[in-house]
Amino acid sequence: MTRRTGYVYEELYMWHDPGSISFGRWVQPGEHWENRETKQRIHSLLCTSQIEPLLHRVRARAADREDLLRFHTVAYVDKIKSMSDNGGGDGGELARFGPGGYEIATLSAGGVLAAVDAVSEGTVDNAYCLVRPPGHHAEPDRGMGFCIFNNVAIATRYAQAVRGLKRIAVIDYDVHHGNGSETAFKNDPDVLFISLHQDNNYPVGRGEILDGNETCINVPLHAGSGDGAYRAAFKHVVVPAIDRFKPELILVSSGFDASFVDPLGQMMLSSDTFRHMAHELREAAERHCQGKIIFCHEGGYSKEYVPFCGLAVVEELLGRRADEAFDDELDEAHSRGYQALQPHQLMLIRQVAKAARLDLRSADAEVLGEAEASAAEQIQAILANLPEAARSKVLSALTFPHSSA
Repeated sequence: MTRRTGYVYEELYMWHDPGSISFGRWVQPGEHWENRETKQRIHSLLCTSQIEPLLHRVRARAADREDLLRFHTVAYVDKIKSMSDNGGGDGGELARFGPGGYEIATLSAGGVLAAVDAVSEGTVDNAYCLVRPPGHHAEPDRGMGFCIFNNVAIATRYAQAVRGLKRIAVIDYDVHHGNGSETAFKNDPDVLFISLHQDNNYPVGRGEILDGNETCINVPLHAGSGDGAYRAAFKHVVVPAIDRFKPELILVSSGFDASFVDPLGQMMLSSDTFRHMAHELREAAERHCQGKIIFCHEGGYSKEYVPFCGLAVVEELLGRRADEAFDDELDEAHSRGYQALQPHQLMLIRQVAKAARLDLRSADAEVLGEAEASAAEQIQAILANLPEAARSKVLSALTFPHSSA
């Protein structure tokens, strides 16, 4: 079934200028990872694959001061505006922008607000917001990790304050932890926040498992995690948590930097995995909120591969595949070793489910391959012969927990 999928994209997003990257005197400056190319190429592939004409264009508006202040501090908003008017600068940590950066960043945040309006009013069923700069790292009082304003946090508070929605789920599968979004929602029982990310990549020291928090759930996956780990995390954590929470709207921080060729991550996902995650999230939205789901673009830095990930997600939202455009790298991605779920990954996912007080029966019943089952039997035999204190220490070490910040 073809659905009415909204699409937010503005040419001005491509004018955001984060400058060049330099790490010191002996490293030649180079093109910034968060350059326009990956986003431009998603748009180009949507057009050339004949998917873009099937989308419903949603025009962005600039987020106003009241919108921004639902998450950010007055001092920070004023600082970004002043810096923008005076040639640009760095909004905090790795959050650089050029002249007019304030206006572009407010248009990025406002693009997601426009999508919230369109979905709430029934103009579209769902939406993909190809916005820039990204947002999920931005804290209330400073920018971080290429992010100026936190687009998803601002949109969530707007949906609550203006659209009257109470229970909102925010799912973040960017390879880097959504620290700014966690700050926004960690203590808010009306927002379910789940971040699936590479353990201790960026920001270092954030994204640890939160014991006993049912509405703020971190899934710090090991470096090298592939399709099997992400599918298992969705099966045992993401989908059960959404079903328990029963949201009225789902927002997704959609970063494609967990792909197998991304320069800023060490994961192994293909466009098929991103398609699967979009499918599971859309199905959850159908069950709980009449299909109301909005994807907000975040990271992803492989110019060549990000477009196929974006196309896969948009196709899933639309309910229709492009006739000819095809990801030629799928075979290579699928052939990478350890794409299947590994025992230590399942152990971590089980630990997350337990910390979030989710039903562990599905994780306990996960079928292991012959080699994994044999290893598990050997480990169990060794543990049986250890004193209780030693057994507890070994079990704790085997879960590979992320240390608290």
